[in-house]
Amino acid sequence: MHMIRAAVAGASGYAGGELLRLLLAHPDVEIGTVSAGGNAGTRLGELQPHLLPLADRVLAETTVENLAGHDVVFLALPHGHSAEIAAQLGEDVLVVDCGADHRLADADDWEKWYGGPHSPNWPYGLPELPGGRDALRGTRRVAVPGCYPTVSSLALAPALVAGLVEREVVITAVSGTSGAGKSPKPHLLGSEVMGSLSVYGVGGAHRHTPEIAQNLSHATGGPVAVSFTPVLAPLPRGILASCSAALAADVDPAGAADAARAVYEKAYADEPFVHLLPVGQWPTTGAVLGSNAVTLQVAVDVAARRLVVAAVVDNLAKGTAGAAVQCMNIALGLPETAGLPLTGVAP
Repeated sequence: MHMIRAAVAGASGYAGGELLRLLLAHPDVEIGTVSAGGNAGTRLGELQPHLLPLADRVLAETTVENLAGHDVVFLALPHGHSAEIAAQLGEDVLVVDCGADHRLADADDWEKWYGGPHSPNWPYGLPELPGGRDALRGTRRVAVPGCYPTVSSLALAPALVAGLVEREVVITAVSGTSGAGKSPKPHLLGSEVMGSLSVYGVGGAHRHTPEIAQNLSHATGGPVAVSFTPVLAPLPRGILASCSAALAADVDPAGAADAARAVYEKAYADEPFVHLLPVGQWPTTGAVLGSNAVTLQVAVDVAARRLVVAAVVDNLAKGTAGAAVQCMNIALGLPETAGLPLTGVAP
């Protein structure tokens, strides 16, 4: 098979840099154009010094002309900037959008949460959800999920699909600062975040809420209500999501823990990147740092009649760039795990 030539737009940002890190290790990919907006004309090594093999590359402008002629184009651009470029790339090109432009099926949801005209939704890049892989095979357009929806959906979908819990879920997810992007923001200064936790997007105000609800509702064939609270933590990358839902009325709390474990073991037994931990071991963000893995654990609060699922993900790897590479592999018929590490970086 010939080497796949890939372009990365938005290469100066966190997601773009992580894409390049993973693509450098991919056995079937050669990296073509790397582009940026305001950083065009700058050496990549000045902005992504960890990418030594690409340090002398000069960032091109993000234009259709510079991105054309590749087998795959990854768009790691701010929300609202991908659709116009993608519409001008040929249907023979695999376009993988790491932004939100093509994630939401409902136009009203898009206008409410993001604003501007709604773009058609594309095959959704979370293959571990029911029917996910089938939608990605052979496609030439992929919408990469948001990081919070990735970990939350994988944490809750098996229990909802099995009818183990009611269709109202509560999610509290703690995330590192890289999820907000690389642009300077006063509230993300080191002196603001070090030694402090803060909530944001409270009361159903975070943009990922409708995406989580869309995923869980699609997986289960009916509406799922989502209460989502994100928490900013003083770490660069990683998400820990604590997800819970009331046990279904016909589920005996005394046997629910064993039932839940059986459900999750079956759901993820053959998944290369989603791992249910042994009983008594709880997930940590440090264990998945730099990897494409999601680890999770389930428990039942018998007194409260609630299932609790804790799950972790590296928001820049499986939460964004790793998912993009995984979807490329599926769409092009490559081994799904190609170029994607299962091992984290520790300590």
